[in-house]
Amino acid sequence: MSIVEGLGQRVYHTNYGVLTKDVAEWAKIALMDYIGVTIAGSLEEAPRIVERTFLGSALPGPSLVFGRNYRTSVSDAAVINGTSSHVLDFDDASNTIGGHPSVSIFPALIALGEEMHASGKDLIAAFIVGLEVEARIALAVNLHHYEKGWHPTATIGAFGCAAACAKLMGLNEAKIAYAIAIAASMASGIKANFGTMVKSLHVGHCARSGLFAASLARDGFDASLLAFEHKQGFFNVFNGEGNYRSEKVLEKWGEPYDILLPGLAFKQYPCCASTHPAIDATILLVKKYDINPNNVAEIKTWTHKRRLSHTNRPDPQTALDAKFSVQYCVSRAIMHGAVKLEHFQGVAHKDATLRTILPKVTAMSYTEAQFPLENHYGAEVQIKTVEGKVYSEKVDQPNGRTAQNPLSAAMMKSKFEDCSARALSAQNISSVYGLLQRLEQLDDICAITDAMTK
Repeated sequence: MSIVEGLGQRVYHTNYGVLTKDVAEWAKIALMDYIGVTIAGSLEEAPRIVERTFLGSALPGPSLVFGRNYRTSVSDAAVINGTSSHVLDFDDASNTIGGHPSVSIFPALIALGEEMHASGKDLIAAFIVGLEVEARIALAVNLHHYEKGWHPTATIGAFGCAAACAKLMGLNEAKIAYAIAIAASMASGIKANFGTMVKSLHVGHCARSGLFAASLARDGFDASLLAFEHKQGFFNVFNGEGNYRSEKVLEKWGEPYDILLPGLAFKQYPCCASTHPAIDATILLVKKYDINPNNVAEIKTWTHKRRLSHTNRPDPQTALDAKFSVQYCVSRAIMHGAVKLEHFQGVAHKDATLRTILPKVTAMSYTEAQFPLENHYGAEVQIKTVEGKVYSEKVDQPNGRTAQNPLSAAMMKSKFEDCSARALSAQNISSVYGLLQRLEQLDDICAITDAMTK
């Protein structure tokens, strides 16, 4: 049995009835977080540009464009909403995948679900199998895949999206396998484009590609069943010979599901997850020692070298660039004791006070004496005051990073409400939140998107 055949078999046989209650509950939380950050992101310039490219050819359709009051084709909604979902970098992340798993799947899955009038239970099951496909492939290719420069959110996400859409379509094992194999030729996304609009486009493109792969398979399109194992297949082309563990893909499916262990990482801050542990440590120092911009002389941060490679940006030149600057994020934490959406809007990165703090921040990679090197999510921050006092704080991982240290239900609800308030009324937000809480009871997920527009 080839890898795509094995995945096809596992996806086909995983239905809502075999999922435990906690698996379904985490899926509902992931959907709530996705909807909130997508609505908030819909106001940004990147998805608006993507949207404008379709204006001349877009046709009315069944699928809502989030943050707007119109519906379009499933494919166009997937790419626009996908771009919106990731543009703020506020969406969930995954230790296993080394990227953002939910936004790879939900933009296409919801758009398709609207067309099909899918039930909440079917949506949950399709999301879980898509997420598990991503996790299984990630275990085979990471961390080499991530370090080589691929953006796993999109390269691995394309497989998860294809599997989820194929599942929702009700395809058989063989066609699900073909959908995943087709996605192998659609996977793309390089980390060189981090800090630009293209990073969020990776997600929109991934969503549209996964949907397209499943649609082709549904209609009889075939593909190589050796799309992974072939000498010129995904593993060798993307990772290189000897830099992957293909046996991991079909091992221990759902034992437990990746959404339970290690679980999804839900963000407190709308910026690259690699900056979050340093932000947490800085906020602890600010609150504990009354640190402020006027009494800071020097700041040192230590994060894992893999995280530092794309967040060591001492002089961010755009709002998007600032999301990937640990220096910027730490400076904001010193200024406000928090890092918020408005800190990455417009010309916020040019703030005069901020620019006096940035040169004082030195970012370094930590040593084994500070953290075990297998811990990729720790951080230490040291602040020296103008009086010569030195304060230091360490965190092993940011809050919300795994299912074992989750953000509270109140914090998740507050984040959803804050994000949604950028485009929805309080009444809309309340209606959508109520529907999400009883997702498994919904006969038609269109009730959720309808509630966004009434």
